[in-house]
Amino acid sequence: MDTSYKNIVVALVLALIGYFLAGTIFGEVQSRLIGAVVFLVSMWTNEALPLGAVSLLPIILFPFLDILSVNATTVNYSKSIIFLFLGGFLMAIAVEKIGLHKVIAHKLLGIFPSTARGVIFALAVTSAFLSSLLSNTTTALLLMPIAMFLTDIHKLKIRLVLSVAYGASIGGIITPIGTPPNLILMGFLQDNNLEMLTFVGWMFKTIPLAIIMLTIIPYILSIGTKNLEISNDLENNKLNGEQKRLLYILGTLVVVLFINSFFKVSEAGILLAYGLFMFMPKIGFMEWEDTRKVPYEIMFLFGAGFSIAKAFGSTGLAFDISQLLLSLTELSPIILILIVAALITFTTEVTSNTALISIALPIIFSLGSASNIDLNLLLMVATICASYAFMLPIATPPNAIAMSSHVLTIKDMASYGIMFNIIAIVMTTAVAMLLW
Repeated sequence: MDTSYKNIVVALVLALIGYFLAGTIFGEVQSRLIGAVVFLVSMWTNEALPLGAVSLLPIILFPFLDILSVNATTVNYSKSIIFLFLGGFLMAIAVEKIGLHKVIAHKLLGIFPSTARGVIFALAVTSAFLSSLLSNTTTALLLMPIAMFLTDIHKLKIRLVLSVAYGASIGGIITPIGTPPNLILMGFLQDNNLEMLTFVGWMFKTIPLAIIMLTIIPYILSIGTKNLEISNDLENNKLNGEQKRLLYILGTLVVVLFINSFFKVSEAGILLAYGLFMFMPKIGFMEWEDTRKVPYEIMFLFGAGFSIAKAFGSTGLAFDISQLLLSLTELSPIILILIVAALITFTTEVTSNTALISIALPIIFSLGSASNIDLNLLLMVATICASYAFMLPIATPPNAIAMSSHVLTIKDMASYGIMFNIIAIVMTTAVAMLLW
């Protein structure tokens, strides 16, 4: 039997196992949803079908299994964040088309050690810093062409791409504006009359954790790269007219996005506007044929993630899980924190972190209110761990952007990601107990 068919059969078997096991706890529709999610995750992981094809399956599966209607499913494929991705991808294609990433790469190599380990750390730290001020999505989109350019060695290119993605996710926790789950938590605290965190107060909590993660993850990614070379042969390291123009445009984008973090205009609209600006005669750099490079499968992937999140809410599965969790309130604080951290980290692998934290915070609020643990601490742990999912491309936007590079497989990401997930869970719990 062909490998692809074997992988489809394996996914079906796992889905049936998930369905029957879920049936011992949850209702019929909820069990079908769990089976469908197991099937989708298995298909994404074993790559039985192309990523984009699997990502469109919810449109067929959810109505067929009576989980969501066709309209309720397809609407999730037109969420605003998907157009944010489209605008960002258009900008990234323009950067690559005129070679601006080559000049930036040269400057980067002039600051940090040009060893493989030095560049992995440089990309991770740069990505984290930018992501603390801008969205992690925008940061990953801007840095990915640089990571792709620095070497032709496939093994090293995978590490560089992952260092950008993981650095962006880590940096996203540093400030309240770094990633959407942080803002959702701030709004939740305000709505429930809980103690609010100041901008600086948030950073005092998160910077130690970010430093720990930015030390461990790049170091592990750099293991085995000692003899791998980074390209220093960058012939053109001076900006030409087109590159200067695009650099100025990118500069205004960074400024606009930073200012917008206080005014809350649609970030998706801003990114899409800048992306379309790349087609302006005598100002932009692109023709419509260039859009063939847009990784549409990644946008379908996020549509699938939003569909799963919608299904969790509409079937009542999220509420039923919260009721099961209430039985954990008698556990010791450290065990409870570990369970919450692990549950959020691994659940967000199969749905968007923004959608998940919107569902999870009310659940965690009920859980904390019924236990003797600091409620703000528990909510903070859950929010941070929503950004620390490193295994699957559907988990966070930076992961999806890394996958759009086409240099790594889901197996590559999952093999590093499961280890980093465990490290993140343990480190977040330790910092929460010792410092928060």
